[in-house]
Amino acid sequence: MVKPWDHCFFMLRCFDDTVHYFKVPSKTDSVSARKRWLDAFEAHSSYSTRHCTEEKIIDDADGDGGTTVRNLSHALQAANAFQQKLESEVSIFLSMVKNEENCALAAPLLLKAKETGELSSETCAALHQCLELLSKQEEVWSLKLEQEVEKNKALTEALQTLATEHYELKQSLCKNRRSSTLSTLTEDDFYDAVSESESELSVSGFLSVASHSCEEDEGRDAPLLSSLRHPNALRGPTGMSGEGDHGNEPAQYNGVKKHRTCLPAPMFSRNDVSIWSILKKCIGMELSKIAMPVIFNEPLSFLQRLTEYMEHTYLIHQANATTDSVERMKCVAAFAVSAVASQWERTGKPFNPLLGETYELIRDDLGFRWVSEQVSHHPPVSAFQAEGLKEDFIFHGSIYPKLKFWGKSIEAEPKGLITLELPKYNEAYTWTNPTCCVHNIIVGQLWIEQYGSVEVINHKTGERCSMTFKPCGLFGNELHKVEGYILDKSKKKLCAIYGKWTECLYTVDAATFDNHKKTDRKNSDEKKGNKQSNVDEEPEEIPPPEAETVQIIPGSELIWKITPRPENSAKFYAFSTFAMHLNELETSMEGVVPTTDSRLRPDIRAMENGDIDLASAEKKRLEEKQRIARKNRTKSTDEWKTRWFQQGPNPHNKAQDWLYLKGYWDRNYTNMPDIY
Repeated sequence: MVKPWDHCFFMLRCFDDTVHYFKVPSKTDSVSARKRWLDAFEAHSSYSTRHCTEEKIIDDADGDGGTTVRNLSHALQAANAFQQKLESEVSIFLSMVKNEENCALAAPLLLKAKETGELSSETCAALHQCLELLSKQEEVWSLKLEQEVEKNKALTEALQTLATEHYELKQSLCKNRRSSTLSTLTEDDFYDAVSESESELSVSGFLSVASHSCEEDEGRDAPLLSSLRHPNALRGPTGMSGEGDHGNEPAQYNGVKKHRTCLPAPMFSRNDVSIWSILKKCIGMELSKIAMPVIFNEPLSFLQRLTEYMEHTYLIHQANATTDSVERMKCVAAFAVSAVASQWERTGKPFNPLLGETYELIRDDLGFRWVSEQVSHHPPVSAFQAEGLKEDFIFHGSIYPKLKFWGKSIEAEPKGLITLELPKYNEAYTWTNPTCCVHNIIVGQLWIEQYGSVEVINHKTGERCSMTFKPCGLFGNELHKVEGYILDKSKKKLCAIYGKWTECLYTVDAATFDNHKKTDRKNSDEKKGNKQSNVDEEPEEIPPPEAETVQIIPGSELIWKITPRPENSAKFYAFSTFAMHLNELETSMEGVVPTTDSRLRPDIRAMENGDIDLASAEKKRLEEKQRIARKNRTKSTDEWKTRWFQQGPNPHNKAQDWLYLKGYWDRNYTNMPDIY
């Protein structure tokens, strides 16, 4: 869309209803510049439309390339048979005419038959030539296909070999460099390490960057986790506590009187199966459509995984308790960071929700109830809404995880908008989540990082918190770091926020933070000048096993600290205590929750119980059932209708969103789809 009175401006609306605004420079010929841009977008739009249409046709055909070759072969055989039959019929007709006694009648018939016969012969000859060409072409296609398969096999094997050799070389070089560094450590280096670990405010040693085996994690982290289970360790600022402080209170609403502390069966070892062995067969495919083996899953649906946003709900209650809008922004920003903290070391993939799947959770100990629904399958979109039990907040949004495969890593960009409303102050906050990346897909241990910009906006006051989730960096120094500022509506810095999304978050005066950054940068440059390294390290490799923890700036205030993982977390998919509770199912629930609830999915339940074969079989059965249901819908006039959410503009920034329709908690679940 363009504005006739403004030659520089134009607007672009994408297929997912996101809107982008563009402005070309006014100093140049803005009319022709804008036209070039519009022409380029038009060309790309037509390509994308054609590409999506072709993809849909291929998807509807279930991607069975073998049927095309078989159908062509059958068509060639049928055409050949008809040609022979035609020649035979013409020959019989000619002999019948020659034997006719009435010569006066036979002469014209014979002439016409001769013309028809000649035409038929020519047609048969042309058809025969077409059949021969198609037969030869089929042989060429088969030969090219074999060549491409061989090329693909050679390239994938070469890539895997190269990645393995590269990884081993890095490991040996890093070991040599570390040994040489240890021999040249100064007294100052030792002093820095000791003073930091002994600091009362330090959480040194809390983070294990690499994903270790169950035995290593359990043995090494047990003393640390034991010390962190001190009651004060669970408390946030001003004494506001998280889930741990309410652990003994019953949660009557969801039927669970006492929450479990572990899963029914420990996780399976993934050491014998390589993700690369699966992905190398799927080069060029849309990652969201790849059916991964169940061994790479964790026993939770993506809808349940989203519910982990609510683990630190106390931050929302804390925001409601303060009358200062800046203090509320601190709490909301901390809540936005805490929402992704559960992904630390979680390399298992949640199960893709089925269309129409729902999940609910009511926690009276944390003061909220949650409902979510899978509202779209292609693209996969999950919508959710959480409400305070005292009607003190509404938290809602929709997530469309867009996956990208970069060779040695998989990147998940969680497209979609998240909104928090505080009715007490008539305020609404919106933001989007950072990008998540899983490294070392081909070789080495899997590890996760989050990066990108997150901007939390208060739509009433105009205040915003602009935060940057920093990528690992060349030497892993920036791993898991989060930094940013709270700004007023005129973009003046009110305070700074810093920390790590895997540990904690602090706030401090903006000027103090800027001075600290300058000093820190200066010291870092001096250290780089004194040290020489020829190791070309990359963030793809596993980061340092003991990353430097958050350095506390004097005058800082702690606004959030992660709830420690339980001792047995490594045995159970690196689940937090909150995650352990998400798939609990008691008999009293079965008549209350709808039949579409994630707790009732047989594949997830089988995996949680340790039956990997049954989980795999059930997963395939459900996927096939969903495909058949989708095909049947395309043949009929009935369209899929979501039950609890509908698509519409977000009331605060008008971006496309999925909004709650109400009615779920009336418990009137009639005509629910049979998806399991």
